[in-house]
Amino acid sequence: MKIYYYIQTGHKKNLDRLKRGIALIKGLKENNLEVELILNDFRAGLVAKEFGINSNVTVETIMDVDVLVNRGDTLIIDTDEDKNRIEIYSKEYNLFRITDDINDVSRYGEKVINIAQSPLVDTYYLEKKEKVERIAFFYSDSDSTKEILKQSEFFKEFNFDLILGNYFYLGYEDELAPLFNNIYEPEDYIDIITSSKTIVTSSRQSAIEAKASGAKVIYINNDFDIDKIKKELNKTQEKQDIELNKAVNILLSKLNYKS
Repeated sequence: MKIYYYIQTGHKKNLDRLKRGIALIKGLKENNLEVELILNDFRAGLVAKEFGINSNVTVETIMDVDVLVNRGDTLIIDTDEDKNRIEIYSKEYNLFRITDDINDVSRYGEKVINIAQSPLVDTYYLEKKEKVERIAFFYSDSDSTKEILKQSEFFKEFNFDLILGNYFYLGYEDELAPLFNNIYEPEDYIDIITSSKTIVTSSRQSAIEAKASGAKVIYINNDFDIDKIKKELNKTQEKQDIELNKAVNILLSKLNYKS
């Protein structure tokens, strides 16, 4: 039996699915289970290598996954695509679907791994680092409509550093430079997330990763509300324990894995 993991990303999406998928793949590898990563975007494969996953196969869409996976294999998917593939794949493969929608349920008999209350994070973020007095802003991996630039008045109110997204346009950094103290490349993401005292982000996965690393996190969910952000920045950080990576053990149990 082989295990495949298909993850949907793209230039108008973010890499949240990839980042949580990498955490799950590494968790399975720690239990001596090898997973072949399938992506629909070449750039996501380059990012996966930066995070320690050195090999992957690229396809166009979920429609092409069956070129690689054989009947009886285990297939894990994290995507919002369907195109009747989920129903078909649930009959052909041992199918698992990753979701962060707490209300999501199985549709065709596939096994649902819901990470809404027990998110997946790479072990990088569990290694506590000394924090720098820095407020780092990470919008998302993509800003195809240049929302950050549209909110220039918002950013003039704050003293932020910016972490660029992997899918930002070439030259966008020059346009954004006047709005931020420092601008960090996507390759600096892990270091800045884990070393910054405060993280402001509209990415749910980045918020979880920053919280896991011990940062104060302000999750804006695309809501550029100056008064709200100021209020959150002035609040004392509340200690909040997060149950992390439980999904690894859930998946192992459903695979009937014995360590």
